[in-house]
Amino acid sequence: MKKLRLLFFIGPLLGLQLCAIAQTTEWKEVEPGVWKTVVGKPGDYNLLTAAGAKPNQQALEKLGSAEFPLQKSEIEFRVENGKTYLRFPLKREEQLFGFGLNFQTVYQRGKILELHVDHYGGKDNGRTHAPVPFYVSSNGYGVFINSAEYIKVWAGTGVRKDSPNFPTPKDRNTDKKWSSRPYSDAVEMLVPAEGAEIYVFGGPTALDAVKRYNLMNGGGVLPPRWGLGFTQRVMTRSTEKDVETEVENFKQKGYPLDFIGLEPGWQSKAYPGTFSWDKNRFPNPPAFVKKMMDKGVRLNLWINPYVSPDAPFYKEILPYTASHTVWLGVIPDFTMPEARKPFFNQLKTDQVDIGVSGYKIDEVDGYDYYLWPDVAKFPSGHSAEQMRQTYGLLAMRYTVDLFKERNQRTYGLVRASNGGASALPYVLYNDYYNHEDFITALINSGFAGVLWTPEVRASKTAEEWLRRFQSNVFSPMAMINAWSTGTKPWTYPEVEKQVKEFALLRMKMMPYWYSEFAKYHFEGIPPFRAMNLEPGFKQELHGEGEKEVNLQENPYAEAVSKEIKDQYMAGENLLVAPMFTGQTSRKVVLPKGKWFDFYTGKFVGDGEVITVTPGLDVIPVFVKDGGIVPMMPPLLHSPKLGEKVNLEIRYYGTKPGTYQLYDDDGETFNYEKGAYSFRTISVTRKADKIIGNIAKSEKGKPNSFANITFTMMTK
Repeated sequence: MKKLRLLFFIGPLLGLQLCAIAQTTEWKEVEPGVWKTVVGKPGDYNLLTAAGAKPNQQALEKLGSAEFPLQKSEIEFRVENGKTYLRFPLKREEQLFGFGLNFQTVYQRGKILELHVDHYGGKDNGRTHAPVPFYVSSNGYGVFINSAEYIKVWAGTGVRKDSPNFPTPKDRNTDKKWSSRPYSDAVEMLVPAEGAEIYVFGGPTALDAVKRYNLMNGGGVLPPRWGLGFTQRVMTRSTEKDVETEVENFKQKGYPLDFIGLEPGWQSKAYPGTFSWDKNRFPNPPAFVKKMMDKGVRLNLWINPYVSPDAPFYKEILPYTASHTVWLGVIPDFTMPEARKPFFNQLKTDQVDIGVSGYKIDEVDGYDYYLWPDVAKFPSGHSAEQMRQTYGLLAMRYTVDLFKERNQRTYGLVRASNGGASALPYVLYNDYYNHEDFITALINSGFAGVLWTPEVRASKTAEEWLRRFQSNVFSPMAMINAWSTGTKPWTYPEVEKQVKEFALLRMKMMPYWYSEFAKYHFEGIPPFRAMNLEPGFKQELHGEGEKEVNLQENPYAEAVSKEIKDQYMAGENLLVAPMFTGQTSRKVVLPKGKWFDFYTGKFVGDGEVITVTPGLDVIPVFVKDGGIVPMMPPLLHSPKLGEKVNLEIRYYGTKPGTYQLYDDDGETFNYEKGAYSFRTISVTRKADKIIGNIAKSEKGKPNSFANITFTMMTK
């Protein structure tokens, strides 16, 4: 009898174990180089459904297939007590990147994280504005957990006693190589739900995995041209007259300006909001919006989604809001059509239909003490935790729909994002203000399928102001956020000339920026990304059991073995190495190949570590050999629909170069119907002359360029 009971008890356990093992082999290739499996019984609400993400199948097919990058037998899943446990193998030489928008570190191996949407608190612990559960390996693959729960991650920290790679124990008393963090051979995760969808993205490179991830989410953002110009956010309670004066000052002083951001004071009440114009500050909104548009300046409006009792749709939306409030405003359940209809109809009729061009969606991230608690209830039945993880996604998705209905692109700001957001035209920002960490966040954004702006607000010195401004020009959104300070580009007279030059440089580079964002959309290549994704930048790890490298003989090997979090790639051809306050010189690690100074064309190095002393007037920027950078005249506003501009094609180096120049109408979604072009630019050099060629514009395709010239930058 005892023997029978034992078999009865063990049998179900064996069945569960076999079921878990079987799941590790049930990988379905859902797109070329992309595999999916389902563990347990996940719910029907997740990150991808919240974002409305749809694969760009044509682009994924063009990218081609790949080998499954992991040993399937080494992947383990189990569901136990309503929780899902995941384990992925990790080789000794691998480094990990990603896990969301981190601000202080690029290397993520050895981290313990809880991926939890929150206002950034100064620690890379998983609580951030975009805690994307996607990681990338230096071995050339990616893993994405499509779950809207708070996910705990042990990224190479736990050591199981049955590990086939169990490290040799060392005696701390006698062995100097003893470590409190011994080698771990796995990435382990805990999802507090009865199941999850898992995606694996093939390579063969880490960049290929990132590209596949972005294309699975629809491809990267393709902003309108004006979104890549310059923006100024005005003070909180600015009036119509204040804004008109601001716009006129920019014009008179010769500074570019494409859109103005209005902060909470545009609403009749804010915190919580009415989403209606304050008629004292803005007595005639339609006329005001038109007047600004006639001047070439668009308007972007601040909102957070918490509804005041004085909002015109309050009674209609009230039954479809959460049990708790934020600043005493009700929280719409945006997963329900009944909540979306009154909220977004208000935005449509009151703002979008009169010409407002976009939104800044604030406070959808955290702090815990003002956002809803995890005990809150939503009428859809989705948990407070799931809503916390996806509320930014929902707000972005449904505001974008308002503009898409008008065949009009938008570009805005948001405080929270997550997995699946690659195609949503929003740039993340926050209240943190460390310049160095802003650059690290910009680097990490390329691993997460999100965009980040190292915005400029205020500075203690003219030097800091200029250094911040220079970095901002080489980012997804060039913005001064003066909501509380009232600062202007010319606030610091000592550096006003340099600031103006960089503001105009942003406009001159628009053909380059626009082409790079097109590659983000059509190919999945992040326009701003880590050096670790650049070919020729080989990362090396040094540790137990690895090949020894003579670092004294090879300083490049030493440099790339360390975390590079203060330089990054901007588009296909540019390496940006920001300067920070107090610095007069800095080291730059150049990938293999020759590199040239962006401003002068002078040769600077070949796959080596260089030290630069640029002076205050420039931010160090370098161009790879054969690099091509298309430029236009420095207009004060982005080109209008149908406007043609002259094109200067700058060529650097000595080897032949090619570049894909993108063009469309700059404003609509007609590119989705084929109304766009990529024109191949090619340059070859013979002695001190270059032979440049650009493919003719196809008949019926957009052509935004008039006279075209070629400039040889390297003499």
